[in-house]
Amino acid sequence: MRVGVLLAPRDGAVPPSAAAVVIDVLRATSTLSAARAHGAARILPAASPEEAAALRRQHPGALLCGERESLKIPGFDLGNSPLEYDPARVAGRTLIFCSTNGSRALVSASRARRRLLGAFVNARAVIEALEGEREVMVVCAGNRGAPSLEDAACAGLLCERLERRGAVVGGGAARLARSLAPRDAAEVQAVVQGSAHGRELRALGARYAADVEWCAELDRLGGADAIELGG
Repeated sequence: MRVGVLLAPRDGAVPPSAAAVVIDVLRATSTLSAARAHGAARILPAASPEEAAALRRQHPGALLCGERESLKIPGFDLGNSPLEYDPARVAGRTLIFCSTNGSRALVSASRARRRLLGAFVNARAVIEALEGEREVMVVCAGNRGAPSLEDAACAGLLCERLERRGAVVGGGAARLARSLAPRDAAEVQAVVQGSAHGRELRALGARYAADVEWCAELDRLGGADAIELGG
């Protein structure tokens, strides 16, 4: 297995032959992993609220979900808090998801042979799901077009775990991410809580602080559903 890393998404950068692991620790891929683990049938990423509205017209029974600049989009059914996506709300449902960073990263990797949701909360499940892959590209969503500490650190943790299984991790971005990999669950909490975006979210109030803490819990979700878009 060969593994590369993008510290920020670029359209067309993921080849069709690769499996893409898209990471937006705060909060999109953590939230969507929770949604899938709690029974959501599939995720349809949208790059903009307008695209989400168009998808809703094609899928009238779907839930509109997501945020802009950390706040729930007016008129949407759910925001971007993993704590909102409980089984009573999402089990069996199609979710149309739009966010500031994460959904754009998912859309940027749409040419990939397979797209997986990557996060600290489902890291072990991601590694298991990649067993047998030959080419993997880890795509960090970053924050507003720039790399983010929490996403790069998560990419580094995945690279480290894949290396232990014999993967070849290459490129400058991968080496940088690898150098940021947290050593244990306590360090994951420190990285996520102390990141710029983590501090921004915590400053919005207790509910957002709870989201940050949830997203920093290493390996809390398991099973294939927690990493696949479904459908």
